[in-house]
Amino acid sequence: MERIEILRMKSPFRDDFVIQGFHFGGKEKTVAIVGPMRGDEAQQLFVASQVIKNLMILEQQGHISDKLGILVIPTVNNFSLNVHKRFWSMDNTDINRMFPGYDQGETTQRVAAALFEAVKGYAYGVQLASYYMSGNFTPHVRVMRTGYEDVAAAEAFGLPYVCLYEPAPFDTVVLNYNWQIFGTSAYSIYSGSTDVLSHDMAKLSWQAVMRFLNSLKAISAPLHPGSRSLVFEAGELQTVASQEAGILYNRVSVGQSVRKGDLLATVLDPFTGEQLQNINSPADGVVFFEHTKPLIHQHSRAFQILPFHS
Repeated sequence: MERIEILRMKSPFRDDFVIQGFHFGGKEKTVAIVGPMRGDEAQQLFVASQVIKNLMILEQQGHISDKLGILVIPTVNNFSLNVHKRFWSMDNTDINRMFPGYDQGETTQRVAAALFEAVKGYAYGVQLASYYMSGNFTPHVRVMRTGYEDVAAAEAFGLPYVCLYEPAPFDTVVLNYNWQIFGTSAYSIYSGSTDVLSHDMAKLSWQAVMRFLNSLKAISAPLHPGSRSLVFEAGELQTVASQEAGILYNRVSVGQSVRKGDLLATVLDPFTGEQLQNINSPADGVVFFEHTKPLIHQHSRAFQILPFHS
């Protein structure tokens, strides 16, 4: 293993800001794995740490390719992680809206530029990502449709679902999109939760990354083959919104099968505890996303249901 310093910036108030990478294997740029860019992505940091830990074990056992290279960057934003702030702690900007970056620009543009320079040119890129809305997902792989996507390779992670989606205008400045435009097959792994640790979902995620590395022969290890992935379009997800604001009392969890009409949650009056609304499933399917904050606003997304495929 080689520890690489990708970026160092002086700080007027605390230790230097440093982005570190851990390189395993040979010199060929095969896979780059990027951990959290946001300060609340504790689950993603845990997954990245477990990937590094397992690669260190495999290296000691001689099970890492001496030709194919693996770069793991456990976090891009340790300053915000330290103070539990989602975005850049100084100006509240999002690093993952700054790609491909600008090395003479604002701080987060410079961070993005240094990161992108380090991970550009790899054959495959894996981002340990979180959603812009608070909540839990069923662990899955997301593949952005840019015209350069490789859907077949996404199934090698062995996660139950592969979600394909069309990029929105803001996606043109995220890492995944720019990776693909510059010739890297890019994938985002959603590992269930974000700001709390879900050990079972985290294990599914880091094992999926190891399985993907195994499929590329970057490592050689006996691993569980995982699941046969269901590939679906993001547009198939049925969003269930709350019609009332209040306390959200969830009755189901992500990954759970439901039938049309099943009770998903109840919205309660925050002062009296009275029932304001029952939220019911619009279809037979799987709970793919759930809002997990205790309070919910009116017309906010409470759940996403992935209908059963016939």
